Amino acid sequence: MCPQIVVVTGVAGFVGSNLAKHLLRRGYEVRGIDNLSAGTLENIDARVDFHQVDIRDVEIYPIFEGADAVFHLAAKNCLPECAKYPLETASINVTGTVNVLEAARMAKVRKFIYADTSAEYEGIKEFPTAEKHVRPLGIYAASKHSGATFCESYREQYGMKIVILRYFNVYGPAQDWRRVIPPVMSSFILRMLQGQPPIIYGTGKRRRDFVYVDDVNDFHLIALVDDRADGNIYNVGSGVNYSVNEIYDLIEGLLGSGLLPIYKSELPGEAEITLADLTAANSLGWTPNVQITQGLSRTIKYLQTQVANAKVAIPGR
Repeated sequence: MCPQIVVVTGVAGFVGSNLAKHLLRRGYEVRGIDNLSAGTLENIDARVDFHQVDIRDVEIYPIFEGADAVFHLAAKNCLPECAKYPLETASINVTGTVNVLEAARMAKVRKFIYADTSAEYEGIKEFPTAEKHVRPLGIYAASKHSGATFCESYREQYGMKIVILRYFNVYGPAQDWRRVIPPVMSSFILRMLQGQPPIIYGTGKRRRDFVYVDDVNDFHLIALVDDRADGNIYNVGSGVNYSVNEIYDLIEGLLGSGLLPIYKSELPGEAEITLADLTAANSLGWTPNVQITQGLSRTIKYLQTQVANAKVAIPGR
């Protein structure tokens, strides 16, 4: 039997590159799409059938022919950049999503899995937060909500099998430390490895639900093969949250750098608390298994060997 073909958009990014490796290890054939505006070639496994093309381009259509499933991860997702460039954000995250949906529909792809975001819950003050209510406030959240709405429309109009996953704060190897404002964990680790104090915006008391990328990929496979997931929305988090200060303490405990954080003014648009209600995901038999210190240790090991020794300049967070 030939291996199933899975298309991954955003394959050169953090989650996409890890997902591609996860699928390849399990015998799937992976076709990857990325315009390399944020992801890098070094992230892409050599076994991926890679296509450097923008998701808004009609050139993507032939890539979907004969594919069994699509993971649509490509997006503009840096919050300050999204707020600064709302038209570009809408073009990528809304128009790009519709173009990917249409390519999948035309190719009669069996299943479409959409990467949504916990930013959908920005205006919700109920914790842990379940999937039933959303209130996107920022440009990024609004754009992703619009993409998710188009997914629902394609499911209703064309009978496509669609699963929507709302990621919380995913972390792990290959996380995008090159951003203008890098993700907190990779920023802390890299700065401390290079003898620079970590930078905390605000008081450091904001709490985040961090989930390790391997746990996320385990749920990706469930969404791919379990028909019970079809037509549903799932939170993908850990069900536990930590303050930014606590993350610093955990990383310092592992590194023993002796470096104290520098506190700067709060960044706009940051949620006070994120915490996933995992009832729906748990009903499919999924539970995150990687504890925070284990995940941080793996992330540190990757950054020590793959990034820190290269003497790269790390943007301040």
